[in-house]
Amino acid sequence: MSENPSAPAAAPADGTSSAPAGTIRLTVAQALVRFLAAQHSERDGVRQRLIPGTFGIFGHGNVAGVGQALLQNAVDPAPAEAGIPAEAQMPYYQARNEQNMVHTAVAYARTKNRLQAMACTASIGPGSTNMVTGAALATIDRIPVLILPSDVFANRAVDPVLQQLEDERAMDVTVNDAFRPVSRYFDRIWRPEQLIPSLLAAMRVFTDPAETGAVTICLPQDVQAEAHDWPVELFSERTWHVGRPVPEPAALERALEVIRGAERPVVIAGGGAIYSKASEELAAFTDATGIPVLDTQAGKGALSADHPLCIGGVGATGNDAANTLAAEADVVIGVGTRYTDFTTASHTAFRNADVRFVNLNVKAFDAAKHAATMLVADAREGLAALQAGLSGWQAPAEHGERARQLRADWEHRVEPCFQPHDQELPAQTEIFGALNELMGDTDIVINAAGSMPGDLQALWKARSPQQYHLEYGYSCMGYELPASLGAKMAAPESEVVAIIGDGTFQMAPQEIATIVAERIKVILVILQNHGWSSIGSLSESHGSQRFGTKYRMRDEKSGMLDGDKLPFDIPANIRSYGLEVQEVSDTESFREAYRRAEQSEEATAIVVNTNLYGPNPPGIGWWDVPVSAVSRLESTQQARAQYEQDLVPQRHYL
Repeated sequence: MSENPSAPAAAPADGTSSAPAGTIRLTVAQALVRFLAAQHSERDGVRQRLIPGTFGIFGHGNVAGVGQALLQNAVDPAPAEAGIPAEAQMPYYQARNEQNMVHTAVAYARTKNRLQAMACTASIGPGSTNMVTGAALATIDRIPVLILPSDVFANRAVDPVLQQLEDERAMDVTVNDAFRPVSRYFDRIWRPEQLIPSLLAAMRVFTDPAETGAVTICLPQDVQAEAHDWPVELFSERTWHVGRPVPEPAALERALEVIRGAERPVVIAGGGAIYSKASEELAAFTDATGIPVLDTQAGKGALSADHPLCIGGVGATGNDAANTLAAEADVVIGVGTRYTDFTTASHTAFRNADVRFVNLNVKAFDAAKHAATMLVADAREGLAALQAGLSGWQAPAEHGERARQLRADWEHRVEPCFQPHDQELPAQTEIFGALNELMGDTDIVINAAGSMPGDLQALWKARSPQQYHLEYGYSCMGYELPASLGAKMAAPESEVVAIIGDGTFQMAPQEIATIVAERIKVILVILQNHGWSSIGSLSESHGSQRFGTKYRMRDEKSGMLDGDKLPFDIPANIRSYGLEVQEVSDTESFREAYRRAEQSEEATAIVVNTNLYGPNPPGIGWWDVPVSAVSRLESTQQARAQYEQDLVPQRHYL
């Protein structure tokens, strides 16, 4: 067969072809890695690598594309040439589960105040869709993470490719379209030249405090390996400046007018106050105005618990002092909060008929909530402007005194939560109290879904913005363990402690292997109570009798899951990964185990046997979980009657 005279000449495989002047020949994957390694962020004059590493799991969809590019970057990075800077290193971290690695990346970015974040690469099909949950978490929590799912063949020469979803309606639909609703930015690179504008657009979203979240760029597996002549300017170091938007003067004056008319104002500090590093400004604002500060799960620690006007958690899982002040408040000043249903106690927390809201938020969408007077600005800049505008004004002295007294009363009421109870095993609140005492101000405690976030928000005294790391926007079981890895990578000087329920542990233990492989020192505290404590309590209080919430063998007679406890050996499971394990069943033994773990240079797990039934802290917060309107079960009938009473104060804030 004769050669095809119209076929282009093959370029040398080493990329040294006679590419047009001012260009460099690389595959799409190689160009992607080289571009990402050259990106930086800057805020307040501090510049850092924007994407300092990549987590990944390789399969046929990315092993020869992005995988090859990461390998080449590691073993043979390109040297500097005329007009082309040397290729920066892009470290690769091997994960064990795709959802977990996104959680790890999110925790890293959160600990870095969203100024640095990781990329995550996965293969086509289930490898990619496993990342959808992590992407949803990142977007809901407003945390940047770069998702790089592999995709089908763009050239359609292989159709269907292994793991491809076939859609009869269109050939450009793939499983990765599931990322669209959970991403702040989404694109699919069908042709190499599409990568350039896509990367620039992605980085803009990535570094915008008001827009950030999961940024997803899908990479068809054939396109990853395709060569292209790229302009050298694409690989120059680029700095993305993270601004601090200041309040519009007219908007500031409107906000000041509302606050000046307040008799019982409160501040609700959300995660935005922490990401903005506004703690000093929040403390100064509170000192100057005498306005008490309540906090959300994401905002705890924005004002140190040592401050006399830091009242603590508000809402469904908040403390009674904060919820009493919220119920009485005539003006609520939200700082960097998005007002989830737990913060508003499902729209029952703020009961003053004339309550008004002033929302300081970098995102207009959140600033507008509850018909608020909007102050769209960076939290730090906005607080400073509010303080200056309120010079000489203070909330009534009796309001501050009442807040301090309510806090003191609450702390007295919950002292028994930290003391031994008349039961064989300790309550989890005893362990939390011990941890709160043992951990340093800049150490990091990590938790997510279940009963523990409720106890922690009500009881934990966060003494720094970094100490309290709760994922409660998506309330995702399985976040805690991989998050400990990401937080420790971001803050190696801190002791990082992940508190994990036995239910969560069974869902996502895989990254213990990554922790061991990377020699990352974290402390895993697994509370074993042989059931889902939170959902069990919720089930019981809503008439469903804790059905399906305990870990039991199926009983042959009843046919129900109410037989003997499952013989699952968590300590043995952890030891199989090569991790040291201590098992304890009382609080004093836990203290001793923690001190040993703290002194160790290796990762350690402490398995604590705890009581499934609490007791838990008291609380007046409410959460709207509808109860069946009709039922033959008396327990459900009673719960429905209570539910209808609890609905009475629910309303829109207009």
